[in-house]
Amino acid sequence: MILVLLGVTIGIFISNRTLLHQSLGLSLDENDKISKVLNLVRQNYVDSVNVDSIEGATVNGLLQNLDPHSLYLPEQKATSINEGLAGGFTGIGLEYQLLRDTLVITQVYANGPAAKAGLTTGDRIIDVDNKKFSGTHLTVQLVNKTLRGEKNSALLVSVVPPNSAIKKNYTLKRGYVNASSLDAAYMATADVGYIKISKFALTTDADFREALGKLKAKGMQKLVLDLRENGGGYLNTATALADEFLKKDKLIVYTKGVHEERRDYFATDSGTFQEGKLAVLIDEYSASASEILAGALQDLDRAVIVGRRSFGKGLVQQQFAFNDGSAVNLTIARYYTPSGRSIQKSYKAGIDSYHNEIAERMRKGELFSAQSNLNDSIFKKPSPYRTLSGRKVFSGGGIMPDIFVPADTTQNTYLLQQLSDQQQFTAYTIDKLQPQLNKFGTADTFMKDYSVSNDELDNFILYASQSIKSIDSHELLISKPMIKTMLKAAAARFKWGENAYYEAINSNDNTLAKAVEAIH
Repeated sequence: MILVLLGVTIGIFISNRTLLHQSLGLSLDENDKISKVLNLVRQNYVDSVNVDSIEGATVNGLLQNLDPHSLYLPEQKATSINEGLAGGFTGIGLEYQLLRDTLVITQVYANGPAAKAGLTTGDRIIDVDNKKFSGTHLTVQLVNKTLRGEKNSALLVSVVPPNSAIKKNYTLKRGYVNASSLDAAYMATADVGYIKISKFALTTDADFREALGKLKAKGMQKLVLDLRENGGGYLNTATALADEFLKKDKLIVYTKGVHEERRDYFATDSGTFQEGKLAVLIDEYSASASEILAGALQDLDRAVIVGRRSFGKGLVQQQFAFNDGSAVNLTIARYYTPSGRSIQKSYKAGIDSYHNEIAERMRKGELFSAQSNLNDSIFKKPSPYRTLSGRKVFSGGGIMPDIFVPADTTQNTYLLQQLSDQQQFTAYTIDKLQPQLNKFGTADTFMKDYSVSNDELDNFILYASQSIKSIDSHELLISKPMIKTMLKAAAARFKWGENAYYEAINSNDNTLAKAVEAIH
């Protein structure tokens, strides 16, 4: 199995360091030289050093001279990436926020141990395993270490529900928690469904099929697929998802490299949405597997692509693992869209320039003007690439959307960043909004009847000013509408989950509005 992901990847595991050196083109003599230097450092250096970290840095320096996406992964990082794309994890199944040195539950995963035990959002965990937990200088690292553990191991928690001072005891048995890679799936209009995918994990295609079936039952005839900020994932998952929209024998993507023969991926006849109108949302953080899907649907004239130029990662990695749990992700091939386009942007100017390229787009105005995109040198050259209907498409720098939507500067203020980073929206919901939320029986009535008033906004800013000492009045003025939207969305998520959050956050989303207009 091979996969692609922005920056890092998961793939085939080969526990043999010699194979790594052979794949990098190193001889055994060179391998011995590296080992000898490390041994000299270990045995003779003036100070004590962590040779393992030096070894990792040495390997990573070598790899980063090859391309930006070949890299060394320490054990913890490799494990984290694996778990992130597995479609679930072992734990108790909740999300939380640390508020006044107390863990407050903000989300409970359906059918997880916490949900089965009866824990709900707003509950505060006071004691763990008969030991004081709240007020012990909690950190995210300490909380995660406390809550995680082996499957079927028990965890005793004492919890205080919202608006109560009485502790309740729960015994949780850690188990596998399903974590969908679909962020949201709801009806955007009477006949248009909306599905947002955050990553291409093992379960994404199955999650998509389930969500699509539910939307069809609600009258969905057209679909908006949101891939914004989706950094990638498994290649096979991207092709499986493309298969949902394409008819039999359509070429989805092909990969090839000096040591990898060309491999073609074709659609089967098992797609669940081969006919309905389709729009795909992308932005500058849509990468890798997202670009495979968007590029295939664009080349085959199956979807209208809406948003901004995607990241531009067209390299395929394979992972080679070591016995100590660390691993190397090595680029083994490039991928090409059906028309033959390579999406990979240039990295000739070096790693730093490559990773700063998005900021450079902003500096040149590309995030705010479609014409500024076309002024880039890679798009000034005549393009030999055409879609099935003959439309010109570009190569060598990501996927250029069919409909450009500029970035909203009201979402980029430092104030909004501070409010989000410090989790002020959720904190205010916990402290102030729960009584109001309890007045609404369903998410639908909340979406329809609740709005953040100017008085509520003032109260929120006063609340946030206790943590954010300097609030810029100009930034507050231009960001007021977005602050209101984000506050409503945070409240919706706290009470009703991700679907409600995205329905609220998308209520003023110009990109989504353009997509709905396009497919209508």
